[in-house]
Amino acid sequence: MTEHNERLLSSVRSWIEAARRLVVLTGAGISTESGIPDFRGPQGVWTRNPEAEKQSTIQHYVADPEVRRRAWQSRLDSPAWGAQPNAGHRALVALERRGNLDTLITQNIDGLHQAAGSSPERVVEVHGTMREVVCLACGERAPMERALARVRAGEEDPPCRTCGGILKSATISFGQSLVAGDIARAERAARQCDLLLAIGTKLSVWPVAGVVPVAKDAGARVVILNAEPTDMDGLADAVLRGSIGEILPRLIV
Repeated sequence: MTEHNERLLSSVRSWIEAARRLVVLTGAGISTESGIPDFRGPQGVWTRNPEAEKQSTIQHYVADPEVRRRAWQSRLDSPAWGAQPNAGHRALVALERRGNLDTLITQNIDGLHQAAGSSPERVVEVHGTMREVVCLACGERAPMERALARVRAGEEDPPCRTCGGILKSATISFGQSLVAGDIARAERAARQCDLLLAIGTKLSVWPVAGVVPVAKDAGARVVILNAEPTDMDGLADAVLRGSIGEILPRLIV
């Protein structure tokens, strides 16, 4: 690592130590080192298989039983079920235990922050969770594993056992509205923080990417850690490039 980068790491480390209300925003990049591919990157799920994007579009999912059947098979085969938290996830747990992490906003649906030990009450999953299913008719939620067991037993498109409605993962699909309360909580945390770390996200998906300019406008420092350039590098007080699993633990010591 160059002398410039070492100085930058040292500066960011001091900002983290001094922060009283720190907010973290994470995207798919923090989980790729756990073996979970992102969606739009060079090896992303949708890049390699455009059909998979149709399974994540609510209109197609509701209208076409064949799309649902393929979606259930994709859920069965997801690498997320065997994935373990990596050094990046664990570093954020260490940050929380130091006492200055206010809110952890994540675009991820994999549940690895909580698996690593992050307090569920501090985590805002703005795109939902793949760990549960929800009925699109009655709204009942249940553990995903129960539905997957039914698929393994031969049900290609298991319906809700309460009302017979369509089940899907409790994630936000294209065409579905985000949970207004989650977005409001994320924006409120951004307005009140003194440091925002954006990790593993290209900051191209709105409205969640909007927490970065919200924090900046409120006077907070912004640090971006990502393998590739992001849409908001120009707003950042520091931009760090490289492996999240290597760099993030060095910032939180």
